[in-house]
Amino acid sequence: MHEQFFYVKSQNFSGLSAFSAKMTDFSYDKHAHEEYSIGVTCSGRQDFYSQGAHHKSNAGNIIFFNPEQVHDGHAGAGSPMEYQMLYIPEHLFLNLSKSFSVVVKDKLHIKQSLFQDNILRDQVLSFFQLMSNCGQYSCVEEEYALLRIVQSIVRIGGSGTSALSPQSRKDALLIRAKDFILENLQNKITVDEIANAANISKYHFIRMFSEQFGVTPHQYVLASRINRCKAALEYGEKAIDVANKFGFSDVSHLNRKFKNTFGITPTQYQKQLST
Repeated sequence: MHEQFFYVKSQNFSGLSAFSAKMTDFSYDKHAHEEYSIGVTCSGRQDFYSQGAHHKSNAGNIIFFNPEQVHDGHAGAGSPMEYQMLYIPEHLFLNLSKSFSVVVKDKLHIKQSLFQDNILRDQVLSFFQLMSNCGQYSCVEEEYALLRIVQSIVRIGGSGTSALSPQSRKDALLIRAKDFILENLQNKITVDEIANAANISKYHFIRMFSEQFGVTPHQYVLASRINRCKAALEYGEKAIDVANKFGFSDVSHLNRKFKNTFGITPTQYQKQLST
């Protein structure tokens, strides 16, 4: 089976998108999405590493990643694998959750990255099918289907859903470092500059950052730039301009890194969104 990757964006909600993949040999680099990511393994076995543990998702299982939750992924057991994924922007997810009287001080996090729930599985698969119908659906239909998914996640959450704990001084310093990175993605930044922004010595900072987020500061900067490139491409910017804007040496460099994260090149991604 050839590796296949297919993206489709919502016609009604900015940032909402769906994705499907068929893969055998391809492996994703460690990365994180800015959105809530909810998926279903359709066939084969989907192996991934996240939150300090290896996971094996068989057909019918739900995969759930919180925003900025680092993970990788590949087909397991040397066999072909298929899966479908929804990417729900954080602000949209949280606004919809309030429809079910969910009160959150910061943002909801789901503790489990892998679980089973037949209702949510069918809802995700149905929503993907709806979005794949090339806009042949109404905003009301899409919002209702999305509300049902959020309602299921709220239901499933229970003890597995919790607001973020209060920030420690360490958390505050690392968040300051992340804010500095995100504010300077279009500039040449060094680890020394990031550590200085957080007021932490360089090597202590690298160790703290890696322990907290599961990636090195270098990897986080690259992943954040890739996510910004993706957003810029969705607004129609050319790949060559995006590469220059976010510090890639050339389009080939961007192509390699983008494909390692999303399975396809920036140009291929834009073509899929325009169909």
